[in-house]
Amino acid sequence: MTENGSSPTSRRALLLAAGSVGVTALTAACAGPATTRGTAGQPSASPTVAPSPGSTPACVLAVEAGAGPYYLDLDRVRSDITEGRKGVPFRLDLTVVRVSAGCRPLTDAAVDIWHADASGVYSTGAASFLRGTQVTDGTGRGTFRTIVPGWYAGLAPHIHFKVRPDRGTETTSQFFFPEDLLVQVYARPPYTERRAPKHPNARDSRYRAAGAAMTLPLVPDGEGYRAAYTVGIA
Repeated sequence: MTENGSSPTSRRALLLAAGSVGVTALTAACAGPATTRGTAGQPSASPTVAPSPGSTPACVLAVEAGAGPYYLDLDRVRSDITEGRKGVPFRLDLTVVRVSAGCRPLTDAAVDIWHADASGVYSTGAASFLRGTQVTDGTGRGTFRTIVPGWYAGLAPHIHFKVRPDRGTETTSQFFFPEDLLVQVYARPPYTERRAPKHPNARDSRYRAAGAAMTLPLVPDGEGYRAAYTVGIA
């Protein structure tokens, strides 16, 4: 995986080697692929082998969501996507698994993420801050280093993501954050440059519908936070 500052690798070239799976992608999330998803806020475990024939895979299908108006296919494979944007540091460790194969880790899947900065602004045009791609390794994993996003437009703060296992298949959804943690984060600069909403999540119908499944399990990590999450495709 290419870190920020290295020459970005072409995601399209990597996808050519991934092959075609020929199935419709679905999103799934769990606190750990070896267990049923528990209460939001628990870190995920490492993927395990498939369950016995006839048993239910240990992944829970989650709600898919649209890409919104700010998606850009910039083809930048990198782990650190901050580009100097100020905010509370956040590390996101993702594992992609194939649900139809008993939640086995999926190699060479491209995962894009994008989100707003601390002031609620997305990069557009030629700008690329807080956007990037990781291609999963042999254990299905990829890591992003970013910041906790700000709020905007009456929506719950979120991180968009798109999983591309091959050239013709993709799954799009979004992650949310625990509201009590957001309140703490938004009391710190640079978020304090704007007056934060008292309830940044509860006002969003999308969060009310999907927040239980798609809220990231954040834990403290130095001056910021980190979260591990498992995303599954069919």
